[in-house]
Amino acid sequence: MSRAPLWRAVVTCVVVATAFFLAFTMSPRLGLDLRGGTQLVFETRDSATVKADAEATDRALDVLRRRADALGVVDPTLVRSGEQRIIVELPGVLDPRKAAEVIGRTAQLTFHPVLGPAAAGDKDAVADESGQKLSLGPAAITGDGVTDAAARTDPQQGPGWFVTVDFRDPGAWQRLTGAAACEAVGDPKRRVAIVLDKEIISSPQVDPSVPCRAGIPGGSTQITGSFTPQEAQDLAVLIKGGALPVPMELIEQRTVGPTLGAEAIAASAKAGVAGVLLTAVFIIAIYRLVGLLAAIALALYGLISYAALVAIGATLTLPGLAGFVLAIGMAVDANVLVFERAREEYARSSRLGLRTALDRGFRNAWSAIADSNITTLLAAGLLFWLASGPVRGFGVTLAIGVLASLVSAMLITRTLTHLVIGRVSPRLSGLGSVGRIRTWVTARDPQLMARGRLWLAVAAAVVAVAVAGLVTQGLNFGVEFTGGRSLQFAATEPVSADAARRAVAEAGHPSAVVQSSDNVVTVRAGQMSADDVAAIETALDRQVGEVTKQRDELIGPSLGEELRRNALIALGVALAAQLLYLAVRFRWTFGTASVAALVVDTAAVVGVFAWLDKPIDGVFLAAMLTIIGYSINDKVVVFDRVREMWTADRKAPFAGIVNGAILQTVPRTVNTGLGALFILAALAVFGGDSLRDFAIALIIGIVAGTASSSFVAGPLAIELERHSKQPPPEPPKPREKLRRDGSGAVV
Repeated sequence: MSRAPLWRAVVTCVVVATAFFLAFTMSPRLGLDLRGGTQLVFETRDSATVKADAEATDRALDVLRRRADALGVVDPTLVRSGEQRIIVELPGVLDPRKAAEVIGRTAQLTFHPVLGPAAAGDKDAVADESGQKLSLGPAAITGDGVTDAAARTDPQQGPGWFVTVDFRDPGAWQRLTGAAACEAVGDPKRRVAIVLDKEIISSPQVDPSVPCRAGIPGGSTQITGSFTPQEAQDLAVLIKGGALPVPMELIEQRTVGPTLGAEAIAASAKAGVAGVLLTAVFIIAIYRLVGLLAAIALALYGLISYAALVAIGATLTLPGLAGFVLAIGMAVDANVLVFERAREEYARSSRLGLRTALDRGFRNAWSAIADSNITTLLAAGLLFWLASGPVRGFGVTLAIGVLASLVSAMLITRTLTHLVIGRVSPRLSGLGSVGRIRTWVTARDPQLMARGRLWLAVAAAVVAVAVAGLVTQGLNFGVEFTGGRSLQFAATEPVSADAARRAVAEAGHPSAVVQSSDNVVTVRAGQMSADDVAAIETALDRQVGEVTKQRDELIGPSLGEELRRNALIALGVALAAQLLYLAVRFRWTFGTASVAALVVDTAAVVGVFAWLDKPIDGVFLAAMLTIIGYSINDKVVVFDRVREMWTADRKAPFAGIVNGAILQTVPRTVNTGLGALFILAALAVFGGDSLRDFAIALIIGIVAGTASSSFVAGPLAIELERHSKQPPPEPPKPREKLRRDGSGAVV
């Protein structure tokens, strides 16, 4: 008797127990779009003396980390991305002006001797605090010579704030002040200029009590001025953090209020619960007892996916939550494939029993399951490598979900069904009949491929309508792909679009795109400063009542162009990768037909978004790559069955083979599609504005992808095979049993 079922049961128990332990002992790491805060992306630039390479960027990262720590931000995250980018996440910081000015400021701090009043026309002259132009000598001390700085106040000196500075080399400060002390009291040359980013922030005169050449000992000084407490603290942070080795430019900024993040979590939880319940009810109604066991396996699948996310320390973002919910619907696919094959095996030879039919179902479905999951992993990998920001989290979550679905279907479902199958009647098991859909299709035996060219003409018309939408309407690219700023405000009462537009125009942005839905106002414009954002918020407060900024996204023009280019590359590489994989795994005709059908699916979704003027952003890119993965999954199942049937009967007409394969896979296609649509409908209803367009794109893509598998990929493969000289696939050769020489007895 085989011990495989026992080992599968042991592994199942270990996996589930580990998942329970991780899920209830570790907390998830939430992204800023879920817990609130600000994300800044800086890009280092070459200076006259330093090249902005990985080493210089790492040194800049150390400076930023010291500044973030000095700001007192709880659990800041700073990482280098590529050679020249630094991603800074500041939880709880909702004022991007403060964060960007303090953290990203160049902060080139220098101490100079004053050579006297500047001559007329001196281009290097610098104005002091009173506006007088001074001529400065070379820097005597730089920011690297500072060891500490702190904001202080001393009631004995007055109510003002000042900044104390400690030097690494006390002698340098003593020499600088000693030289200045040799000048007459009141002479500008008796001053020392403290310059930050080419601006004099303080130019104190050396006290008359300091002797010439003696200087001020002790290696410390005070920077005084009309500082507020916050200004003194910010200056101390900049000085203590040190100077950046290379200039930096803020190319991306995302700010999300905590309220919006909490609403997103609640909405995603509702969508997840509703979707799982609908899917469970559906799969139980279709497959009875084995459907119930699959539903239990799906619940454990969710637990395993969540445990894997927290175990690897993945950051859970809003698109990541959507991916987590969506992967539940896609996990149904493997179970449906197994159960449909088991039904076929039992109908073919019921005398062998349910257990044998189920074992054959798992074995025969493995090829299609592996192929379809590999294609989805390709799409997830492209999202991770070519997307940016929260969309990357979707790629990670989708990949983990695909792997966990394999564990759920091929291990947990198999273990549970093995425990009960054979002990119940075929009818109760859910595998005793081929199902109503297959019975209906078999009774009518429609010849779909007899009108193959008609279906191809319809597909061409769909593409033509989509292209017309692109030409006449264009695509509504979001700021993520064009560069600019996108704002979202929540008002206490419903706001009309006209009132919101008047307020934004009053703030100085009449050309901004302003939209209003109930009490939510969104504003999209070109490059706006943080002060412009504050002015818009003030104008809205005055015109429509109190508003709260929920989201603020800034994308630099260079980054927007790069993201748009990466999106096109991602879609192109996805199609090429699927074609290459299918050509290697199947035949070039199957691969070409599948990718052509993918083009139709993509055109259908893009065309609808063009005609409806829906936004095209990073979340839309995630939806498109998911559609490509799902659609190719469906086509893999069809062509896997085509190959199997063609191998068994190599002389049969190819059109008949394709027609039969499509009809045989209809139950799987319908059941899997409905399982995913339940999840997406829940996301569209409960997911809020952020996920509604994502769900709509996927619903259109899944419907189009399901239809194109039968009515585009199938007929096109028939047309291509008419011009192919490649012979039908050979049946697999039977394995030769090893012969043992001799009796095997030990003499």
